[in-house]
Amino acid sequence: MKIVLLSGGSGKRLWPLSNDTRSKQFLKVLRNEEGIMESMVQRVWRQLERAQLGSETLVAVGAKQKEIIQSQLPDSVVTIVEPTRRDTFPAIALTAAYLYSIEGVGLDEVVAVLPVDPYVEQDFFAKVRELEDVVRESDAELALIGVQPTYPSAKYGYIVPKAEEREASAATAGFRAVRRFVEKPSEAAAEGLIAEGALWNCGVFAFKLDTIIRLLIDKGLPIHYEEMVKQYDRLPSISFDYEVVEKVQSVVVTRYDGYWKDLGTWNTLTEEMNVGMIGRGIVSPDSVNTHVVNELDMLVTVIGLSDVVVAASPDGILVADKARSPKLKDMLKDIEQRPMYEEKRWGTTRVMDFKKLEDGREVLTRAVRVNAGQCTSYHFHLNRDEYWTVACGTGTFVMNNVISTVHAGDTQHIPAGAPHSVLAETDMEWIEVQMGSRVSAEDVIRLYHDWEEIERHCGMTG
Repeated sequence: MKIVLLSGGSGKRLWPLSNDTRSKQFLKVLRNEEGIMESMVQRVWRQLERAQLGSETLVAVGAKQKEIIQSQLPDSVVTIVEPTRRDTFPAIALTAAYLYSIEGVGLDEVVAVLPVDPYVEQDFFAKVRELEDVVRESDAELALIGVQPTYPSAKYGYIVPKAEEREASAATAGFRAVRRFVEKPSEAAAEGLIAEGALWNCGVFAFKLDTIIRLLIDKGLPIHYEEMVKQYDRLPSISFDYEVVEKVQSVVVTRYDGYWKDLGTWNTLTEEMNVGMIGRGIVSPDSVNTHVVNELDMLVTVIGLSDVVVAASPDGILVADKARSPKLKDMLKDIEQRPMYEEKRWGTTRVMDFKKLEDGREVLTRAVRVNAGQCTSYHFHLNRDEYWTVACGTGTFVMNNVISTVHAGDTQHIPAGAPHSVLAETDMEWIEVQMGSRVSAEDVIRLYHDWEEIERHCGMTG
């Protein structure tokens, strides 16, 4: 069986910590058994490896989140990068084309798809493994996992099974045919659904690879990965639920009775955080059930406020009643801003200031950190110069194929069009001023990614 983790998200639900490049699954706010803070995606990956499913797992990720996935998961993880953000159907179609044409996976292979951010216990992944048997024994086009509801939630979709088993063997196999789906009903309607035996839809499903490959052929879409990448914009921007799940003829569901939670809002996330303070902060003793997550250098102080979350990052500051925090996404729907903090495969960047000068030029100042042993890509910019002042660390710097050593206190001027990269010998930090007609995160042309490639290209000229 192959496992596909779907990683996406707009980054609004857990603002200001989350943004378009660092959505909720990448926030390191959960403490593991060793006392180390980890993200949701790191927790899920650890659980997959413990279930001996890691080697069979791929991650489908948007282009903007490729580097943060690479920084948080092992180098061995296979990532399928969407050229543009579409929706879950295009992402799964792209991954299916990769499995079929690149890895040579057989059409009879069962593929299970699950979100990258469920908060579950370890036994959930034993249920994921069972999906292979459910697909084969039911002969259904799709097999889903439904969670036994613990209360009538209006936040989740529901799977309503048929009242009777499909056949005698179904009781033994532990699956039932699906009668219908209900998306986020009222609490009163949810009570009635639960009385019918409805289950929460946790977004986990499985199918034989043949099911998706044949579907792509029927729709006139490519089944070879390279061609799928070229034609990705042709794919409808639609969810897998609407394009496939609700249209196929035979769907079955197997029930999971264990603990499951979607940590999609601040109130649900803080319920699972076993630490009340992350970063610099002081909370008065009369502030009950209050959480502070502070990524800034300044001190945050909370006095006499209970049941609130205070979150501060370079992207902004949030002070919210936990029960009302789900309204955050709607409040921010018309707000567009570039991510002020980003995790890269090699380190981090934090925007400190941005302004437009009277002559029309743009100026952005940011702090950059490259971890020891890591390197940035060999790249150049079309519309801006960069001015670096190294604050700490030592590294090897290359510009225009010339290699030199940089130390704390050194400065570098990198003109527009000049290819450059740095390899950090020790942890390096510098202040970077970008200046040009247009300062944009998209203004980057990458030539090489690995330091060995860069050295070969430059011929070690010094």
